[in-house]
Amino acid sequence: MSNDNFKACIEACYACAAACDNCSTACLKEDDVKMMARCIALDMDCAQVCRTAAAFMARGSDVARDLCRLCADVCTACGDECGKHPMDHCQACAQACRACADACRRMAGAA
Repeated sequence: MSNDNFKACIEACYACAAACDNCSTACLKEDDVKMMARCIALDMDCAQVCRTAAAFMARGSDVARDLCRLCADVCTACGDECGKHPMDHCQACAQACRACADACRRMAGAA
């Protein structure tokens, strides 16, 4: 597998990880942090799996596509949760998660 084949997906993963980091940090500053607990937890999980998937793709790992499938699932869950909240940081995160999930699904299905 060529690293060039993974470029768009790697970029989507890093963009999503950054959006998730931003969202979790902003959620921790919200008045009702307890209400944001699931969002924060999913943000942290999503950021980690996105970075891991990007690293596996960057080095052309044989299991990168498998990890992309997992990443897509986590991104979808995070995007769904963030999408429930009206704050700008949550909406931006939801959008990044959806874009990353789409990119990872395409990569996972690539031959």
